[in-house]
This record gives sequence, C-alpha cells and structure tokens, in this order.
Amino acid sequence: MLEAISSTAITAGQAAASRITETQTIAPSATSPVQAGDDVGFDSVMKQVTTDAIGTLKAGESASISAMQGKESTRKVVEALMSAEQALQTAVAVRDKVVQAYQEVVRMSI
Repeated sequence: MLEAISSTAITAGQAAASRITETQTIAPSATSPVQAGDDVGFDSVMKQVTTDAIGTLKAGESASISAMQGKESTRKVVEALMSAEQALQTAVAVRDKVVQAYQEVVRMSI
C-alpha cells in the first residue's frame, strides 16, 4: 500500500516538475483575479485565491519530490517551499478572518 502511494506521489511529482520550466516561477500567477469589466463577486475572488494557493502548494510538493529524486536544485526547492509556506499562512489567516466575521454576525441582535 505504501509503495503504491509513493509511486503515485512520485509520478505526480514528475508530471508537475515537467511543467515547471527554468523561465517559469513557482509563485502563483501574477494575473489579477479581477478583470476589467467583469462582474466579480466575493465567491469568485475567493475561488481564484484558493486555486492559486493550491497550485502553489502542489508546486512545492512536486519540487520536494523532484529534489529527492535528484532532479531539482536546492535553490528551486527552497523557493518553492517558501512560496508554499506563504500561501498556506495566507489561507489560514483568511480562514481565521472569515470565521471571526461569521462569529460577529451570529452575535448581532436582530
């Protein structure tokens, strides 16, 4: 079972590592989730931020797996892991603020 999970993770890491090129950064996309003229709601912005964070975390994992296989430089792995850590901290902070706002709404008297 463990071997199947490991081989799946290695395969996923190889696929993700093949998508990362030397000119491409590991950080989330620089495009803004808000496009001019679009009717953008809170849910679509949060979905875009979440998608970017998940992509950054996956890139960090794939870089780590590639480093274990000897296919990735230490510098790129550190950059990927730092980006992943920052994305995770941001996601946790946003979650905490959403929970805090919900609790304030619940405490309001009608």
